[in-house]
Amino acid sequence: MAQHDLVIRNALLVDGTGAERRHGSVAVDDGIITEVVDAGKADAEQIGAGHQEIDADGRLVTPGWVDMHTHYDAQATWDPHLTPSGWHGVTTVIMGNCGVGFAPAANDRHDWLIELMEGVEDIPGAAMHEGIQWEWETFPEYLDALSRRNWVADIGTQVPHGALRAFVMGERGADNEDATIDDIAEMARLTGEGLRAGALGFSTSRTPLHKSIHGELVPGTHADIDELMGIADAMAEAGHGVFQGAFHHTDVPDSFDWFKEITRRTGKPLTFNFVQTDAAPDLWRDVLGMLDDARAEGLRVTAQSTGRPIGVLQSWLGTVHPFLGCPTWRRELAGLPDDEILRRVATPEVRQALITEAPEGLTRFQEFVFRSWDKMWPFAGEADYEPVSSESVANRAKAGGIDPVELAYDQLLSNGGHGILYFPLFNYTGHTLDPLFEMHQNPSVKMGLADSGAHCATICDGGMPSFMLSYWSRDRSRGGRLPLELVVKRQTSETAQHYDLHDRGLLAPGYRADINVIDYDALTVEAPHMVGDFPTGAKRYVQKAIGYNATICAGQIVSQDGEFTNALPGKLLRGPQHS
Repeated sequence: MAQHDLVIRNALLVDGTGAERRHGSVAVDDGIITEVVDAGKADAEQIGAGHQEIDADGRLVTPGWVDMHTHYDAQATWDPHLTPSGWHGVTTVIMGNCGVGFAPAANDRHDWLIELMEGVEDIPGAAMHEGIQWEWETFPEYLDALSRRNWVADIGTQVPHGALRAFVMGERGADNEDATIDDIAEMARLTGEGLRAGALGFSTSRTPLHKSIHGELVPGTHADIDELMGIADAMAEAGHGVFQGAFHHTDVPDSFDWFKEITRRTGKPLTFNFVQTDAAPDLWRDVLGMLDDARAEGLRVTAQSTGRPIGVLQSWLGTVHPFLGCPTWRRELAGLPDDEILRRVATPEVRQALITEAPEGLTRFQEFVFRSWDKMWPFAGEADYEPVSSESVANRAKAGGIDPVELAYDQLLSNGGHGILYFPLFNYTGHTLDPLFEMHQNPSVKMGLADSGAHCATICDGGMPSFMLSYWSRDRSRGGRLPLELVVKRQTSETAQHYDLHDRGLLAPGYRADINVIDYDALTVEAPHMVGDFPTGAKRYVQKAIGYNATICAGQIVSQDGEFTNALPGKLLRGPQHS
């Protein structure tokens, strides 16, 4: 009778294929699933004993989550637990998205690359300056540096257009000047070199929202299409790689023809960030139609979308809040130590000044985010990501007969000065998640955009895999739910196969033993809160989950009941992975 490394018994299996859940047991050896036996056959004699055993006792057992849109490019060099993903059952992450990253990197570009990442992804610059140990210049050297580290999850990465352009073109590239034929040829060569060394794709950004801390657009924002086609040809020659892009949402229809041309040339997926936006609230339906047409042509144009609104968290100690533009804030409070800010905003004189002053110097976008009271909700208790209109700051203030500015201020003062206001920036036009409900049933829309590791003091969506499970398949009451089997498939086998990771994402013999054991009934996404746990004590919002009994990566238990073990089996992924 076989003696296995690990046996998980009495489980409710949802295997990642989309097939109906069933009861059974799983055996693991040498980091690989070796047996999956259905209940009725899974007695001790049938499957054998394990050196380690987990009695799942009817709990949900799934493949580990594969998060294909993260920004751990810096954090991966100092945090082996890759939080928040490590708290949420994620066993594979893909980083290097949106055209920003840290390789290739000329020696005189280190500060510039950090400032670009800080501006685009709101990752504290001080933490990156302290945490990154520059052990590379070329992209292959960057992969070599990563390969010397281990984590609780596997990591794959992509060649970022911003870093590539600045490396090849210097200031011309950083300033978004047109590339010459020679520039394009060299960028194509280096992209191919990165892919052959193990990159899983190439990423770019063409949205005006992505800027450095100095207000400079990401290099490549206005790149000529010939430049992108030259890079696509290099990807085709390398034989693998996803073309990932962050595009201005209203520009997607006009860009769709060249999206399709890139997939024709590469034979691989192009994926773009897909949201519903107030600027064009019904455009998402048109985009779904374009995706359907491309799929009918056999072209792998895909979109990736979140499972909840991309919501800005506003607080006194966060990156943004409604009073940033007020003269008293700018003149007297900005830059003070945290405890002094919290002391001062609680005084009557500062409160009176901030609620009566008009903000100054705000852009139209900042005015929209900071002062649209009808799109802003207090976060209290268990976070509500589909709040009703009557509970908005505007409507609650109207019902209470007070100015919404006062209500917003008092919400920020709550919880000892750590109160949060929630502003759904995308995916909440009309105050419903029904568009996301429809998007997530389209085969060309992939589960992504959690942005784990990024927007540290602004957005906290790294817990998206847990939210998808608890909310969409179990708790939603205002509209339709998604089947549990579909939710699991969308963030395991679908995301894995999208990046040619064919060795994971399924509970089946021969596949990687990346596995979650979950108390499905108790699974809860906790409310976000601010901590200072980055290098230099830099701040970020974190959001943990309750209900993960065990997360297993490559056959090793990396966390139990919310606590990390000492196991770090995660490694760098180099290129496509085969079953």
